[in-house]
Amino acid sequence: MVVRPTSGKTGRRKFAVLAGIAASVLTLSAIQIPATAAPAAPTQDAAAPNNAGTQIAQKPYLGWSSWSLESTNYPGVNPTGGGSWLNEEHVLQQADILAAKFKQHGYEYVNIDAGWVGSFDQYGRPVVDAKKFPDGMKYVADYVHKKGLKLGSYLAVGLDLKAYNDGNSPIFGTTDCHTRDLVYPDLRQTSGWDNQSYQINFASPCAQAYIQSEADVLAGWGVDFLKLDGVGPGSFKGDAAHDNTPDVKAWSAALKKTGRPMQFVLSWSLSHNQIDTWKANSNGWRIDTDVECYCDTLVTWNNSVKGRWNDVVQYIPDAGPGHWNNLDSLDVGSGKMDGITEAERQSYMTLWAIEAAPLYLGDDLTQLDDYGTKLLTNDEVIAVDQAGVPAKPVSQKSDQQVWYARNADGSYTVALFNLGSAPASVTANFGDFGLTGAAKARDLWSHQELGLSNGSFTATLPVHGSKLLRLTPVNPVQVSAPAVVHGTASTPTSVSLAWDGSASKLAPVTGYDVFAGGRKVASATGTSTTVNGLKPSTSYTFTVVAHDRLGRSSAASTAVSYVTPAASGPVVYEAENGSPGGGATVYDCACSGGKKVGYIGGSGLLTMNNIKVAAEGTYLVKLGYVDGDTSRSAVVTVNGSSFRLPAPGTNDNDWNTARTITVPIYLMAGNNQVIFGNPSDSVFDVDQLTA
Repeated sequence: MVVRPTSGKTGRRKFAVLAGIAASVLTLSAIQIPATAAPAAPTQDAAAPNNAGTQIAQKPYLGWSSWSLESTNYPGVNPTGGGSWLNEEHVLQQADILAAKFKQHGYEYVNIDAGWVGSFDQYGRPVVDAKKFPDGMKYVADYVHKKGLKLGSYLAVGLDLKAYNDGNSPIFGTTDCHTRDLVYPDLRQTSGWDNQSYQINFASPCAQAYIQSEADVLAGWGVDFLKLDGVGPGSFKGDAAHDNTPDVKAWSAALKKTGRPMQFVLSWSLSHNQIDTWKANSNGWRIDTDVECYCDTLVTWNNSVKGRWNDVVQYIPDAGPGHWNNLDSLDVGSGKMDGITEAERQSYMTLWAIEAAPLYLGDDLTQLDDYGTKLLTNDEVIAVDQAGVPAKPVSQKSDQQVWYARNADGSYTVALFNLGSAPASVTANFGDFGLTGAAKARDLWSHQELGLSNGSFTATLPVHGSKLLRLTPVNPVQVSAPAVVHGTASTPTSVSLAWDGSASKLAPVTGYDVFAGGRKVASATGTSTTVNGLKPSTSYTFTVVAHDRLGRSSAASTAVSYVTPAASGPVVYEAENGSPGGGATVYDCACSGGKKVGYIGGSGLLTMNNIKVAAEGTYLVKLGYVDGDTSRSAVVTVNGSSFRLPAPGTNDNDWNTARTITVPIYLMAGNNQVIFGNPSDSVFDVDQLTA
């Protein structure tokens, strides 16, 4: 759960105030419930896995979660204010339907999000709100377990303000620890809300004991899943008070120590800068803000659904068995409640599936329509998700996009998306993702064989529409061709390349050769290399060929062409020396020249003139930018021609530190004009261009 940021034409997103929900969910009830002794940790069957074992989260989980319903203003859902939908009767009703209609398709988790805590006991541990859950959480867990399902729970990171009790609550299981021993002397607050929790000082030995006492309570109830919310760096926070990496490590250790297998997932918008910590200590992380719109429906396309196509990209290499990229709830089951078209509902679930993201339903399962039920129970699409192979985009330079994943059996999962505002044709060129020759195409949504396609597949898609295919080569090759070859850097005498690796049927791929003009110019054992010995201001066309241990070679990759910079080297063009207009403004930063241009987007534009090169062609331009958000996109216009440019953000509200990406840009000999803007969204701040 998050207090959702909104985006406009300003240089950074601002937090919306959700007064009703904040009052009823984030602020806990004042009802005093008598404290009870801590439940004993359950005795674990010797054959059962624990969180250190290999069986936790080996595939993305499937289930249902309560937050989409708690957060909506849809008429009648939360009759007495934000979050009032949540109660025992409603949760068990959803569990009944999940067991009856969805369990056979793999859905198994019933996750209770924020709002179940009523108070805290004398040890500072959460106590269930007896008005909402009169039979207690163990009863709910037992109920869902009897149906062959699992129960998920929720806590916010840190020490809840109401658990502090002026520092006087003892920590269960200790003799001399109190809540005053958990916090910093200045009582600094943490979490993405800054009105929820004190930051825990894990230099104190009492801190781990407190986390363990909470974990043991959850285990004693029979909880199978924990979402820890408001975690930083992330949740649009990144300073020292919001460094919750010690919390994550402590919770990971505590959950393992309970002996009960529990999935452990982090929320929200986790900073990719800490991905190694998240991977080592959790089973997944939310890559983005809430998908919910906090409006009269569950979601809207423009609010945050469409942003996932950009925001997930930097996390794609990090997903795999044991830890998955979490894209948030899947609200596609009820046309009248979801707030999006049928085409958008299909595209929404298509992206989640091809990204091997957890599929957890956010709809009221009593209100599903036939179309939504067909989407959610399509076993061919669910199988794509459960295969656990996240797809990658071939290119994101336009709203018409192709995403692909190569499967273990040699087939390819390929998704075509039209993210634009008008119907459009989208073409998948097989060579771009390493498929050689003709292929049989199957439409996974319609369960139809579409016949043979030779070298490409084209579909005309509606606004925000999609098509999901399995392409099976007619004449399978022994070694697949390298995919998505692209430049990563250049100097006057070199070009650096990278690509997606090849696969071989009978023996491992052992290396790659790079060719230019029919001549081998470099070799590599991995999926990147630098071609040296080139001439300045010269265009080169590169292909890459893979070979395996048996000496067999692949077909050549799709060719790419780049021009090397002039002998004098690439030139740095500072953004502040350009022409900001329409509200775009120069700001100080810890970046090149100490300045950047922000507030680009909407009417705000940055125009950079006189970008000069010696020869016409595609250059590997280095862009310095600042983005403390999840990711933002610019519409870059070069000499009158435009393309989309999404750039990965940090999710930690750091608008001071510059990052760099390499952008292929076609430039004319002489002076060029480059304009950064985006009429419909905020853009990253620009530091410099190097061309």
